[in-house]
Order: sequence, then C-alpha cells, then structure tokens
Amino acid sequence: MTRIDFAFGASDRLRAACQATRKRYQAGQRLVVYCADGARLAAFDRMLWAFDDISFVPHVLASDPLAADTPVILTAAAPQPAALGSKADDELWLLNLDDDCPPGYDGFARVLEIVSDEPADRQAARQRWRVYQAAGHAPHSHDLAGRTA
Repeated sequence: MTRIDFAFGASDRLRAACQATRKRYQAGQRLVVYCADGARLAAFDRMLWAFDDISFVPHVLASDPLAADTPVILTAAAPQPAALGSKADDELWLLNLDDDCPPGYDGFARVLEIVSDEPADRQAARQRWRVYQAAGHAPHSHDLAGRTA
C-alpha cells in the first residue's frame, strides 16, 4: 500500500517542496511532482532552478524525451508510473503540489504532501487527508516547524 506523508508547517510551500525534491534526488530516488495548476507547476520549475546556488536537481517535464532517464519529472497531467519509464524495482515517489489528491497516487510507493501555514492550504490538506483515510490509508504527519503537540 502507498505510504502517504504530510509535512505541515512550511513557511513557503514551494521552497519546502524544492528542499524535499533535492533530498529525494540526493538519496537516489526518482520523484514525480504533480500539480494540475500549470502556473504553480511553472513557478515550482523556476524555483527548482534557482533555490540553491550550489546544487542542481535534474528535472524535466513528463512530455520531455528524457523523462524516462531523468530523476525528477514535473507533470500537470495524471501521473502514470509506467508511462514515466518506471521499472518494477523503482521506488517511485510522488510529490503533490495540487490542492486535490493526485489521480493514480496508489501506483506510487510514497506520496509527499507539503502544507504551508496558509489557512486555505491547511484546509485543502485536511480534505486530502480525509480522502486518503477514506481510501484505507493511514497518513503520517510531520511538523516542519518543529512544534510539539
């Protein structure tokens, strides 16, 4: 079953997503970044190029001919692991930057949800959490701000 992880308390959702993407890349894991909002996905793409002066995270759009050979794939369409060159032994991760649950998320080993402190973002995340639970998943929560309950 797909593991779902929510990282709450990001001061900047896209910047935290860039940091998570770099971490997955440095760990040698393939990652698909999904967002149906083309403007948000384009902003993430631009930020991924510029958020860190000393490191580079190779990434392309899913439609790029190099997608099967690139560790980070960006897509606004429903992500499909097989279409992205995923092999049976790959642990393909999905980073969701959309306001809704990504279609086909259960085809991935892991789903990462980055949530900012913005009220609308938190509300959308709560709804996604409920959808995942209703589908039989037990989402895991992580506090990026280091607060204790």
